[in-house]
Amino acid sequence: MMDGNMQELDPSPIEESPVANEKDSYFPPRNSTSPAPSTRSSSLGLSGHSLTWWLLRTQRYSSYAFTAFLTAHITNVSLIPLLTRSLPASDTYLLLTRPYYQSAIAEPLLVIAPLAVHILSGVTLRLHRRRQTALRYGAESRADRRTLAWPKLSSTSALGYVLAPLVLGHAFVNRVLPLWVEGGSSSVGLQYVAHGFAKDPWVAGVGYAAFVAAGSWHVVWGWGKWLGWTPEAEGWEEEDRERGKRRRWWALNGVAALVAGVWMAGGLGVVGRGGEMGGWLGRQYDGLYRRIPILGSRY
Repeated sequence: MMDGNMQELDPSPIEESPVANEKDSYFPPRNSTSPAPSTRSSSLGLSGHSLTWWLLRTQRYSSYAFTAFLTAHITNVSLIPLLTRSLPASDTYLLLTRPYYQSAIAEPLLVIAPLAVHILSGVTLRLHRRRQTALRYGAESRADRRTLAWPKLSSTSALGYVLAPLVLGHAFVNRVLPLWVEGGSSSVGLQYVAHGFAKDPWVAGVGYAAFVAAGSWHVVWGWGKWLGWTPEAEGWEEEDRERGKRRRWWALNGVAALVAGVWMAGGLGVVGRGGEMGGWLGRQYDGLYRRIPILGSRY
């Protein structure tokens, strides 16, 4: 009797993919009472954790070292100029402290390696999740994979992709170019940056503002995620959860705006208005800026 009431349905994937809902938070939910997962072997042969877990931790801990460098760097190029209101005086502090994070040991450990690892782990994590989705839905051919949506890109990750070329461009102009042309950056300081602003205020100003804004929001929201303070973080015991989400959203954006404002006040308000250097030093700076690909002809 039941056979006549049964209806044949086409198979379809589940509505919510476990990949899409995979939690990235470092800390488990505060109200979680589930037991710890049993030890198992991942595809890398590392017991206990998946590749996603390792990539997230790699991305997290690489940001620790780079944040230490970024704090010292912002202090030198923004906070001190904002306090002294003098480029020569600020350059004195910069030249005294810069060797600590530009030495042969500190620079690779605090700057180059953490930055490279942070970017590569983020890209690898996105590709790995894409591959997991393809395997889950049985998308073996390229045509099948094209029908699948990519994993959702958060605003923090999107800012990271915007920030990466800006960071590399900033490093090229202020670090790589002096090393390539002059064999060192001993003569490159805040006056070199001020000279670039004076020569081409529009390109320098817009590029610097984009760099500071993207960097401030990416770093603040990234740390908010590590510390479990983002609006979507679990484990918050609040009577009005939506109101709590709004409070955290405004708080993180407020901190990011404060960081960007102070950074720009020293960088654009003081260093950016330092003016063009004259004489032999100005000609030396012009020679460096002219080596910049594409934009060098503007100097």
